[in-house]
Amino acid sequence: MPLYLYIINIGVILVFICLFFITRKTSERWSKINDYLGKVTTTVDSIRYGNLNKKINTEHPTYKNVTASINRMVETLNDREKMIAEYQSELMNQNRLLESVINSLSDGILIINNKYEILRATPKILKWFGVKNGKDIIGKNILDYIQLPDETANAEELNNTEVFIKHTPTNNFIISAQPLVHIEKKRYVLIIKDVTVEKEIETLKSDFVATLTHDLKVPIIAAANMIDLFLDKKFGEISDKQEFALRSMKSSNDELLELVQILLETYKISDKGIELFKEKFNLNEFVGAIVEEMQPLTNNLGFKIKFYPSKQNIIINADRLQLQRVVKNLLSNAINHSDTKKDIEVKVDTIPDYVTISVIDFGQGIPKDEIKMVFNKYYSASKNLRKVGTGLGLYLSQQIALAHGGEITLNSEENVRTEFCVKLPV
Repeated sequence: MPLYLYIINIGVILVFICLFFITRKTSERWSKINDYLGKVTTTVDSIRYGNLNKKINTEHPTYKNVTASINRMVETLNDREKMIAEYQSELMNQNRLLESVINSLSDGILIINNKYEILRATPKILKWFGVKNGKDIIGKNILDYIQLPDETANAEELNNTEVFIKHTPTNNFIISAQPLVHIEKKRYVLIIKDVTVEKEIETLKSDFVATLTHDLKVPIIAAANMIDLFLDKKFGEISDKQEFALRSMKSSNDELLELVQILLETYKISDKGIELFKEKFNLNEFVGAIVEEMQPLTNNLGFKIKFYPSKQNIIINADRLQLQRVVKNLLSNAINHSDTKKDIEVKVDTIPDYVTISVIDFGQGIPKDEIKMVFNKYYSASKNLRKVGTGLGLYLSQQIALAHGGEITLNSEENVRTEFCVKLPV
């Protein structure tokens, strides 16, 4: 055999021997990789089904970094799951607390959609609607249970609206709606309040005031008539001192009668509103007559009431008796609270679309933080000054002005001046 063939055969044999060892080495390596991938797959499957305690256990140096990274990821997921579980537990506790608070409210709460279909209702609602199981009411229309004044109205228009609940007909209810924001679909929270007790108390209070004021007027008027008889000397001559005392009694009696009348008028407003009997009259002459009538009240006080009529001949259409009550009340307040010797001013004027009657005094004034409260029911600045006053006078006067389509405004600076301005439309 030639030498070169012998060398070729030896070379081929050596190549096969090398390939054998290389293949064997590679096979062992792939076997280890497959084993490792099997462990990784097993760990991933365990994590997938919620077992976050599973880790890869291998000390092979080649996969050490990968193994450590996967194990750290598992630990992180485990920590996150514990945090999520804690958050869920806290949310559930808060939800149970909120649910308990809502269910313990005296008001009933409903959640509805824009079709008036009920999505959620509190136990109070179930009781009023006569429903035992809360699930039975879900999806039902609220109009099956309550009667609205206008069943075509939108939910947004329900604001302290009186409603009738068919299953609880003897009670009085009011309903208010509030849209839920930051959600895709329209949802509304309806709050239903049982106002039966409040209505009964208000009725009792109003009836008490009406009865009391009516019964008080009888002896007051009787006393006034008797004082007039004495002043007219129907029972004989009286001395100057007696006449002075009687006139003081008459003045106090008139003030008391006016207070009772204000209480009675306030009750009428709450019950029926103000009924106006309008007529046309000259405003300058009307206000001038009131000023002249009340001028004697300032005789011993060191100041007078100055009247500044409008340069125009103003004819208005208003309720003479009610407007007289307003002007007299404002003048009476000015006299009572003017602790200086400066004269009180009464002015009649015009502004666009309105006529004005201003009563200005230069007494102690009204603090800024109290100005917005003077027209409130039962508020009285007199309480701070130890003077008699129910606080109803200004409230009643404002209601009369509003009934005429106008208003009373107030501008006051402490210890400088106070101006009440009656604005009436022309």
